Amino acid sequence: MLSEYSWGTLGVIWLGALIGAIASGGAGFAFVLAAASIWLHVLDPVRTAILSLASSTLMQLGTIWPLLPHVKAERVGPFIVTGLVGIPLGVWLLTRTDASVMKIGLGAFLTTFGLYALLAPRLPVITGGGRVADAVVGFLGGILGGIGGYSGVLPTIWTQLRGWPKIEARAVYQPYILVIQIATIAVVGIIALDRTTVMLQLAILPPLAVGGWLGWRFFSMLDERMFRKVIAALLVISGVTLVL
Repeated sequence: MLSEYSWGTLGVIWLGALIGAIASGGAGFAFVLAAASIWLHVLDPVRTAILSLASSTLMQLGTIWPLLPHVKAERVGPFIVTGLVGIPLGVWLLTRTDASVMKIGLGAFLTTFGLYALLAPRLPVITGGGRVADAVVGFLGGILGGIGGYSGVLPTIWTQLRGWPKIEARAVYQPYILVIQIATIAVVGIIALDRTTVMLQLAILPPLAVGGWLGWRFFSMLDERMFRKVIAALLVISGVTLVL
């Protein structure tokens, strides 16, 4: 079970869980990118992917309750429906193309957009497209979810470009991430889940809980402007992580 890991290795795993949980609790996304960038130094890619998805899902479940009164089915629905359709295509692309090239491309995009969002006085607001545009973003997010668990990146950016307040934005992309990740786990977990991964998941519950609580407290203190800057900073960090 866990006897194969040294205390130093377990410490790195706990650190990744804590940092990922703070990011997820504070912004509602970025757990996979934050935690996986640390875990890949001590865990194999398959175990890292399963642990990242499962932990991120737990984080979404733990922090979504305060958002439920703000969740509107008619707004989040188009994202989720098309996102579920996009997952199989993402998995198919993962098996047919060079995933490293796609990650570098996504990382470059996130870094560029994040820097722009950090430096620009304000982001442009896109009001056109309606639910069709939302559905397209959800579909593309589903593809990225199937490729590597990055389902929340594009919907998060899109909610910022829509100009939605921080609560309304999280009430869209956080339920979306939750549903897409559960669907992804249902596909990937059947193949790759083992007893050691389950034991690791149980072992990191404490840092997940502490990090999630700290992140949510941080989120509660942010005004709208600072929330958008935090999102932008996380996008830059996520992008650089993917490129490197």
